[in-house]
Amino acid sequence: MQRFISSSYIVLFFALVSCTPKYTRYIQNYQSTDSLHSATHQSFPDYNNLETWAAHPWQKDLSDSVSPKLRKEYRYDSSVDVFFIHPTTLTDDQDSSWNAVIDDPAINAKTDYSSILYQASVFNEYRVFAPRYRQAHIRAYYTADSVAGKQAFDTAYADVQNAFRTYLEEYNNGRPIIIASHSQGTTHALRLLNEFFGTDEMKSRLVVAYVTGMFIPGSNAIAVPLCMDSTETGCLCGWRTYLRGYTPDNIRKEKGSGIMTNPLTWETTADYAPRNLNTGAVLRDFNKMYVHSVDAQINEGILWISKPKFPGSFLLNLKNYHIADINLFYNNIRQNARTRVKAYNEKVKR
Repeated sequence: MQRFISSSYIVLFFALVSCTPKYTRYIQNYQSTDSLHSATHQSFPDYNNLETWAAHPWQKDLSDSVSPKLRKEYRYDSSVDVFFIHPTTLTDDQDSSWNAVIDDPAINAKTDYSSILYQASVFNEYRVFAPRYRQAHIRAYYTADSVAGKQAFDTAYADVQNAFRTYLEEYNNGRPIIIASHSQGTTHALRLLNEFFGTDEMKSRLVVAYVTGMFIPGSNAIAVPLCMDSTETGCLCGWRTYLRGYTPDNIRKEKGSGIMTNPLTWETTADYAPRNLNTGAVLRDFNKMYVHSVDAQINEGILWISKPKFPGSFLLNLKNYHIADINLFYNNIRQNARTRVKAYNEKVKR
């Protein structure tokens, strides 16, 4: 697990996502319910209830947000669904719980004003479903081999699994599906792909999976193959981002070879992709977009970038860009989803 919860992570969090009053409203207006009840003793959330969804096409939510730079070309296609699994937002060192409470207003607001706004919105040209779930506390990654750590992840995945089943039964109605995730969301997305997309019928409905921020094992460990180019469907893409020349010690110790995508070229080679291929990053101010912000190159299972270019970036002295895995390639992902949906529809027509 990448050790991204550090002082530099917090700096990057506020620099690249947002430190404006609009974002930090959850700090001021909400109080955690951790002391009131335990997440591990809650029953399964009812995903027929819209309150258990951070994003859902039947409600107005922050995944619907469109940057002004993208509004002119925005088009909505309700024939395709996106199932998005958000990353860890249960990170408080003072919180002793192993899993989030599903109706904790502070955690939910934190999730909505970070991941749902800045990540799930990438996919809002389609119907976006993002379940709230009893996510594992970040400490579970550092104790993943312990009984408590494993139980925390199993509890979280049980909710994601239940949400996806409900989605298939009640909302999908045979539509093609995009799976998207980041960080802890990807931990669960990989399990989801293996459990639900091992059959020909489900594979035929998968447009693509964007599973970012985590190690993705190779050697056919995942039921869905790696995408080899920008138009292939029924496959997955994934990357995790670091400063050029830096490889964390924990990644050097990983067993087995991982698979990796360059989100500027959508290829798996180690060829360098220059900044001019970057069509737009969405960073601190959601209403602004920065083109040509970063380059990208695959290097031994991770994605290397040069220092990003945006106003104030000279203040950054960071090596780990985990939290910006999606932000830095925001419009490239958005455009690629459109490309793959088109390719999928053309394939179905044949």
